[in-house]
Amino acid sequence: MERDGLERAVAFTQYPQYSCSTTGSSLNAIYRYYNEAGKEPTMRWSTIDRWPTHPLLIQVVNRGDPYPQEVGATVQRVMDKLGYSNPYRLVWQSKVGPMPWLGPQTDEAIKGLCKRGRKNILLVPIAFTSDHIETLYELDIEYSQVLANECGLENIRRAESLNGNPLFSKALADLVHAHLQSKERCSTQLTLSCPLCVNPTCRETKSFFSSQQL
Repeated sequence: MERDGLERAVAFTQYPQYSCSTTGSSLNAIYRYYNEAGKEPTMRWSTIDRWPTHPLLIQVVNRGDPYPQEVGATVQRVMDKLGYSNPYRLVWQSKVGPMPWLGPQTDEAIKGLCKRGRKNILLVPIAFTSDHIETLYELDIEYSQVLANECGLENIRRAESLNGNPLFSKALADLVHAHLQSKERCSTQLTLSCPLCVNPTCRETKSFFSSQQL
């Protein structure tokens, strides 16, 4: 980008809710590039670091990562818009390894609801904006086919991802336009480190973006 002579860059995360392990690590990579090269950027950088994202290890949440609260706030606003027309629960998916993760996990929630007589379930991966292995395989095959057959569910569906929906694409463009007009370097939230953060690069990254001269 710098070789092409670009003067302005926006690091626009595609994770609507901020997490140190997703958006944070991507922003760290931008900072590390300049730090390791020992040079200042020729482009003026800013970031759209959240826009109201993946279950987290409990140890990350316990350090103060805002992801669970931001996902919960998104769910609340969507259900408020829908008039709370259906009962719902916020659950988490994609646990890997032996370490504790956020819960309840989606597969355990499906089993529990089925045992309690619920036979119709709609899965809404609200933290994902596009299809990938966690929607196309984990939700569509592991849960909606294999697990559904094991549990005896009559009807389980997944809400369609936004992907290349024209309205969604326009919304993204509107977000970038509003961001550029605002001359905002980053969100106010980005400037606050997790209270128990153990990664010094995070603090340096936050300083890198918040001190950009736009």
